[in-house]
Amino acid sequence: DSPSSERLNNPFLPQTNRLQPKVAPAAVSGPAHLFRLAGKCFSFVESTYKYEFCPFHNVTQHEQTFRWNAYSGILGIWHEWEIDNNTFVGMWMREGDSCETKSRQTKVHLVCGKSNKLAYVSEPSTCVYSLTFETPLVCHPHSLLVYPTLTEALQRKWDDAEQLLYDELITEQGYKKNLKEIFEEAGLLKAAEEKEVEKHNKKISLEFETVEKCSKEYKQLSKEIKRLQDLLTQHGIAYRGNSAENTSVEHQSHKPATAMTT
Repeated sequence: DSPSSERLNNPFLPQTNRLQPKVAPAAVSGPAHLFRLAGKCFSFVESTYKYEFCPFHNVTQHEQTFRWNAYSGILGIWHEWEIDNNTFVGMWMREGDSCETKSRQTKVHLVCGKSNKLAYVSEPSTCVYSLTFETPLVCHPHSLLVYPTLTEALQRKWDDAEQLLYDELITEQGYKKNLKEIFEEAGLLKAAEEKEVEKHNKKISLEFETVEKCSKEYKQLSKEIKRLQDLLTQHGIAYRGNSAENTSVEHQSHKPATAMTT
């Protein structure tokens, strides 16, 4: 077990093979008794590959050969928990090295074992890896429960959601949404805000992707400007818009205004 930073910047690796993380790991979260695993690394060798799991940090893969271009890469960086039925069922390491159009990612399953050890590695689908990590820290039946790790305020929110579901005031889907928000607030799941912003920006760019759409939008805006100018004129307010930066509105009570614009 050695600090992950030593592994990440191994001076004996060729310069090109030093690992370049895309993002920083998320904050340490979840059951407090697992926090002692932070800063340690556990390895597993299978044929010519050595896999390394550094809890709350990353998962890496190193080709065990003397070839000058032996592969060393990141299979995922600590991101969030997977939660199901009030239980932490796995750790998701995401945003690893690029793999065609996606990034490599890894789900780490925590299972009861006599000692801390990386026991099994597989690749259930392309560039999505599955690791099994054995540890005595999860042998107690309550060791992976989510509710006890929450603050009192968030526990109360969960209790309220349970009550609403029991009283049939929310649907199962609404209940799950409430729980997701609680877990995000607790820092156990990454909030989907960034994804929403991305989606919104994409939508805006799609709205203006053709000349036809732009023309249509322009006509509508021109109509709206005309309507607002007429409104100003009715109330005796002169509108002078020489440029986008220099737009002035003057009130002229003594005579009807003439609206001028470029």
